[in-house]
Amino acid sequence: MKIALCNEMLREMDFAAQCDYAAALGYDGLEIAPFTLGELPHFLSVEERARIRRAAADAGIQITGLHYLLLTPPGLSINSSSHAVRERTVDVMRRLIGLCADLGGRILVHGSPAQRQVPDAEDLVAAWGRARETFAEIARDAESAQVTYCIEPLPRQKTNFINTVAEAVQLVQAVCSPAVKIMIDASAVAATESLPLHSVLGRWMPTGLIAHIHVNDPNQRAPGQGEVRFAPFFAALRRQRYPGVVAVEPFDYVPNGPAAAARAIGYIRGILETLAWQA
Repeated sequence: MKIALCNEMLREMDFAAQCDYAAALGYDGLEIAPFTLGELPHFLSVEERARIRRAAADAGIQITGLHYLLLTPPGLSINSSSHAVRERTVDVMRRLIGLCADLGGRILVHGSPAQRQVPDAEDLVAAWGRARETFAEIARDAESAQVTYCIEPLPRQKTNFINTVAEAVQLVQAVCSPAVKIMIDASAVAATESLPLHSVLGRWMPTGLIAHIHVNDPNQRAPGQGEVRFAPFFAALRRQRYPGVVAVEPFDYVPNGPAAAARAIGYIRGILETLAWQA
């Protein structure tokens, strides 16, 4: 199990400084939000991609993948009733798959709530079919690039499309590709599932469909800065022999991004050390 930091927490720093800081704190990896790389990150040059990858290598930290994929350019949607919009969206998704692979990443996390919201006047079943087609179109690209493209269930306050793990499972099974799986976000699970966090892992991890994890408190702050105690969550991951990445992704940075990142890794490393000692 590796611990990564979502890089938008350090967006005030240039990318090389982000890598140095995250590595110095003890993170294994950095997970990149493409919008932090520019307005058109999917069109980054070969030279710029090499520079980003080299900065991570020089710091001794891994680029684990990408998340928050469709914030830029504007106007994208995985389930729009407009064929032209979906065509543009698929093109960006394919290019982001290439970007992820070029940077050495292995996971793409599809949150992007606004880019999957279904308008009130439209049929959710039809939108689901269009989303399935979109993911089916990019599945072969992900397979060829040897990356995994994950759909993230999000709470209903953020989007009306794919809110629970069970709904994500239905979509992933319909796409039927080893490169399309699910990401579990701790705060989203707390908001949408009836079971506690560790029980959700126990229910779904054995399916083999969960490929990535984000941790944050339901109050939107970093792990350890709210009421949730994450020891049972990490203990469940250990019991399931989870081999992947757990990325820290709060949305409310208290007192600021760098300090919240430092507090989070100390909290998580303390839990992991305790669990190892108890084993």
